[in-house]
Amino acid sequence: MKKDTPKKNPVKVVLIVLAVLVFSAFVAAGILFVATCSMGRPVDESKEDAVEITYKVSPGSTFREVAEDLESLGIIRSWEALYLGVRLRQFGEDEGKNLKSGSYSLNSSMTLREIAQTVRKGTPESLSLSIPEGLTVRKVASILSENKICREEDFLSSCRDPNLLEHYNIPADSFEGYLFPDTYFFIPDTPAEDVLSIMADNFFQRIKDIPALAETKPEELHNVVILASIVEREYRVEKEAPVIAGVFKNRLDINMALGSCATIEYILTEIQGKPHPDKITYADLKIDNPYNTYINTSLPPGPISNPGMVALKAAAEPEDNKYFYFVLTNPEEGSHTFSETFDQHKAAENLSYYTKK
Repeated sequence: MKKDTPKKNPVKVVLIVLAVLVFSAFVAAGILFVATCSMGRPVDESKEDAVEITYKVSPGSTFREVAEDLESLGIIRSWEALYLGVRLRQFGEDEGKNLKSGSYSLNSSMTLREIAQTVRKGTPESLSLSIPEGLTVRKVASILSENKICREEDFLSSCRDPNLLEHYNIPADSFEGYLFPDTYFFIPDTPAEDVLSIMADNFFQRIKDIPALAETKPEELHNVVILASIVEREYRVEKEAPVIAGVFKNRLDINMALGSCATIEYILTEIQGKPHPDKITYADLKIDNPYNTYINTSLPPGPISNPGMVALKAAAEPEDNKYFYFVLTNPEEGSHTFSETFDQHKAAENLSYYTKK
């Protein structure tokens, strides 16, 4: 006669299985912990002997990719130790799924915790970049590209983006004139649109310090920027900027051509793509182009440079004078002689540096 097989208690079986799984998990975690601790020691105990690098975290990078890179560069002993340490949350609660893109200073004497927290919560290294007054959008784009802030073609494309132009209420087809010259701190590989926004935001913030532009409408502001862009390329001594702006205003008031060589240079270099000329010829003065202020009696259709604060203030508040002409007569000082009549202007030209030379 067969004996009855005792029935297994299902609850007891489940508890046993759970206990085994929990124990196994603890064992595995313990092994991983020991492994990460032993392999997580700095490669170099002394900072003097450490390898130092500037490491770039690209947008979309994962911690595993970063860890593998750092091991290959000799900054850490084991990419697994860094990766597992992050996944086991040994370096904080944040699992590090969203790394901060940018460039960071790392060295082989740093602990895994320090490295993880640097690329996850640290402040990326930025590059100090000075943008001089009077540059065109194209030249600004070239500087940004040379310093690896963003690609030149991407920046130029952003400068022509109609949605961005509409956002800033700029009544033009380019940001030419609205990129404020200043010293900026940019992170390499910043999206071009972000770089543009930083410079444009700076422009609109800085012009708040010019009382005459407080209530200016976009179209009126644009005319000021156009005039300022010309003044920027003409003045050399700061105190003469509002005087030159006054000369141009006087000419505009009587429908007289501005006669600025700077606009001819803009046509040759920016529109025609030619090298910067050694001198302007009479043939150049006859070029049929709306930016030619020798044959047109109004402002050109757009700015010819990105003016700084001196030129913007001068264009917004031109000096009230009776001058219609000016000529450079002291190149060492950069000063001009201003005249009311053409005869006075010709006499000043005869005494100018160019005549003496």
